[in-house]
Amino acid sequence: MTHAWKKAGARTASVAVLLAGLVGGVYLGQQHETPAPVALTRAEVSDVQLLKERQNQHTADRAMRHEAEDEAAEKAASEAKRAAKQARTLETKKIEKKKAEAAGPVPFDGPIPGSCKEFNGSRAIGCTLMLQAGFGIAEFPCLNQLWNKESGWNYKAENRSSGAYGIPQALPGRKMASAGADWKSNPATQITWGLGYVKGRYQSPCGAWNYFQNNGHY
Repeated sequence: MTHAWKKAGARTASVAVLLAGLVGGVYLGQQHETPAPVALTRAEVSDVQLLKERQNQHTADRAMRHEAEDEAAEKAASEAKRAAKQARTLETKKIEKKKAEAAGPVPFDGPIPGSCKEFNGSRAIGCTLMLQAGFGIAEFPCLNQLWNKESGWNYKAENRSSGAYGIPQALPGRKMASAGADWKSNPATQITWGLGYVKGRYQSPCGAWNYFQNNGHY
């Protein structure tokens, strides 16, 4: 073989190798291309949607729970404040009541007429104020018996079941505030109110006492 033929054959072989490499590279490149996204089936789409709905529902449930817990905490705090206020009010009333009991009744500073001096304490005050209200001394035995039955002439007498209070057993006791702010501790204030009630409803102490005897109250 001549030198020229050998040289031509070598070039041909080199070209063949280069072509083979090029073809192989193209093939490998095709094998490593990014795969196209796979389309989801209807069932899979439905599952994804259901999962999202459940997550949203869980989020909403947590929010509602937190809101309910906040409302419960706020309500509990409000109830605690109300209970504390009631406790303070009751304590204040107890203190006021103890002070009033320790201080005793408000003393009567008016003169006791001779016809009433046979009585003492609240009865003497009652007799005096009854005369001042325009009733005769003959009415006092009726008034005495009436309020003996009601309270024993005790200005602190209290009916816990009904709320009636004081010598005339006003119901409720705060009605006597119309005769004076010291109605809880002043026998004269209670008697003044009681005489006004008797006069307005029964015309006289004996009228009230007669009604009481027939009805058990006045």
